[in-house]
Amino acid sequence: MINSEIIPILLEETKDSLIVAATKYGDATDVKELFDCGINNIGENRTNAFLEKYDLLHDLDITWHFIGHLQSKKVKTVIDKIDFLHSLDRISLADEIQKYRKLPLNCFIEVNIADEDSKYGLAVDEVVSFYQKIKNYDKIRVIGLMGMASLTEDTDLIHSQFEKLVYLKEELNKNHDGQIEYLSMGMTNDYKIALKLGATHLRLGSILFKKGEN
Repeated sequence: MINSEIIPILLEETKDSLIVAATKYGDATDVKELFDCGINNIGENRTNAFLEKYDLLHDLDITWHFIGHLQSKKVKTVIDKIDFLHSLDRISLADEIQKYRKLPLNCFIEVNIADEDSKYGLAVDEVVSFYQKIKNYDKIRVIGLMGMASLTEDTDLIHSQFEKLVYLKEELNKNHDGQIEYLSMGMTNDYKIALKLGATHLRLGSILFKKGEN
């Protein structure tokens, strides 16, 4: 069940950015309720769950984001149904998108800003070379960078990790002909820090749902 009371507060608090609802916590009914409350950007982590929700709700004016790790073998099943991919992190995935996508796809390069083995994404020092390799793929439009900070109460650490994305955006745009507009960073536990650093897309999940009911 969604937390409908918090949504107007969040929409006002984040009015200069975009809430992408991470719906792994809910089903298609929950997504419809989020839509009715004014959140129409929906993000999914898993291909099967995405396809289930998409099949039921594709007639709604929803902007679909894939925000989880996308296996190369699953690309062809979802790639022409999504509007944004937040997890472009390897050449093999870019090649599959190039092979199966019909129109250019808005993509965020995923960066492992926490430098943790448990997280996907490119190392910070790999991003420039990766961008140079894919920037001429005509089915991929790199519009942003995405990163997940460490799950910690150390706000200084979170701040420094998000700053890596800010720096990379400036570096790509200034020195490598980038056209990077967006930063996908900030989740329920750290979105307020991300907002202060210029996050444009907030991937919010648990805060949107009533505790103990999903």
